[in-house]
Amino acid sequence: MIVLGVESSCDETSVAVVRDGKEVLSNVIYSQIKTHAMFGGVVPEVASRSHTEVITYVFREAIKEANIEIKDIDLVAVTEGPGLIGCLLVGINAAKAFAYAHDIPIIGVNHMTGHIYANYIEHDLKFPLMALVVSGGHTELVLMKDHYDFKVLGTTLDDAVGETYDKVGRVVGLPYPAGAAVDKLAHEGNDTYKLPRVYLHDDYNFSLSGLKSAVINLNHNMEQKNIEVNKADLCCSFQEAVTDVLVDKNIKACNEFNCKQIILAGGVAANKGLREKMELRKGNIELSYPSMRYCTDNAAMIAVSGYFKYKIDKTSGMNINGNPGLYL
Repeated sequence: MIVLGVESSCDETSVAVVRDGKEVLSNVIYSQIKTHAMFGGVVPEVASRSHTEVITYVFREAIKEANIEIKDIDLVAVTEGPGLIGCLLVGINAAKAFAYAHDIPIIGVNHMTGHIYANYIEHDLKFPLMALVVSGGHTELVLMKDHYDFKVLGTTLDDAVGETYDKVGRVVGLPYPAGAAVDKLAHEGNDTYKLPRVYLHDDYNFSLSGLKSAVINLNHNMEQKNIEVNKADLCCSFQEAVTDVLVDKNIKACNEFNCKQIILAGGVAANKGLREKMELRKGNIELSYPSMRYCTDNAAMIAVSGYFKYKIDKTSGMNINGNPGLYL
């Protein structure tokens, strides 16, 4: 079965072609990072206009690179949410037009399930498993007992992990997006600044706003006293505080539900510090995470998720619409 995936939930325009949920024939991504870097974050109107400018080109390149004919495509899978509504609508309407013009069934996919199924491209999933979904807009702990069986055990009550990384990066003067730069500096420093670990009464939810404020206040107070902040040490202290909580809660949940596998998903799954700490503390539980190219937003993961959803839920129909607050 050949699935064409479409992703446009934020600032990447991507179209991919995947066979049988596993073999990526093409995965074309047009990134807007340079466009939004000058603003220090994604500007929704600019992002949606950029999607409009390149979506047709990306479709054409993905099909060409996959070396297939349009008649070979069995299903179109498109991100329906969550995400920025203007951006979502560009991808959805392009996917609907393509599917309608060529009489191909279409299915809507939750962006977060895409991040989870990005792991399936290179690893088999072993149930029950625990998925830690960490990205710019999401921090979720998800139990899966089978394909397309999602139970959210915990989520962030305020800031997401990726968002917090970007804000801390801004405090220490790093360019947007700051996640990779903070991770790199963290490996050059030491955990010398005492920052809080917020465990929230031992449940599976997360809170990062207090940690973010602690970093901002520490930096401000030292500046007021004319004390130089060691950026590498601050990044290391921050990353240690974040990853301690993420890993501890994940391992606890795995033990409670007798999980065979931990999978990391989302843009922050590329974080070296998170991967290293999870590897150290996982015990006998298998750990999987996507290659870097599948951690960030891409259409291959949407195609894979759509492939498995189609087996269970069939198609969405042409009434599919954008849902910026779509829950997992």
